[in-house]
Amino acid sequence: MQDPNADTEWNDILRKKGILPPKEKLEEQRQAEEEREQQILQQQSVVKTYEDMTLEELEDNEDEFNEEDERAIEMYRQQRIAEWKASQLQKKYGELLEISGQDYVQEITKAGKDIWVILHLYKQGIPLCALINQHLNGLAKKFPEVKFVKAISTTCIPNYPDRNLPTVFVYLEGDIKAQFIGPLVFGGMNLTRDELEWKISESGAIKTDLEENPRKQIQDQLMTSIKCSVPTRREESDSEDD
Repeated sequence: MQDPNADTEWNDILRKKGILPPKEKLEEQRQAEEEREQQILQQQSVVKTYEDMTLEELEDNEDEFNEEDERAIEMYRQQRIAEWKASQLQKKYGELLEISGQDYVQEITKAGKDIWVILHLYKQGIPLCALINQHLNGLAKKFPEVKFVKAISTTCIPNYPDRNLPTVFVYLEGDIKAQFIGPLVFGGMNLTRDELEWKISESGAIKTDLEENPRKQIQDQLMTSIKCSVPTRREESDSEDD
């Protein structure tokens, strides 16, 4: 297709007949289109720029934005601040902390509003305590908004009997919401992290993504195995006839 802006004899004839607009108007239209495209590109560049900027960079470059940009940037700044605060809260803990009896009031009783605290009382040399510490360390990383702490039992409660270990207390704003005392509660050394997660989640301290109690699967498998090993009445009768 022939370019209508080209200086050709044919285009001159078309212009004289009014089929093509005068060349001056074509040039004005072209310039106007270029200006519009340039303006759109600049606006897109501004949006992309401030979305990629940190809060400090937004403050340093605020003189370069017009009034409309500043309104959008202020909304974006408030959104970034809210997201930052939320992320800081989510990343508040994230590890299993060691405390002593002297830290109890500050770390547990005064933990703060809406803060769940999981306290494990343990002693060195008890294998199940070591296993639970290992599981709690993993859960602390998975649920960083919850405070997970451990303490040697007798530093928090003098003369606390070893037969009650391991012991896990679940607190909310200093009040005990759940407690798990002694090895039988945890099911011994076969305890998995998922089972411990489910047990703690039942107190409301954490929101698990597990769909059902992992211990139930083991119990179901055990019951199935028992049923398969128990003879039916007919099998017993046939055995007696023989």
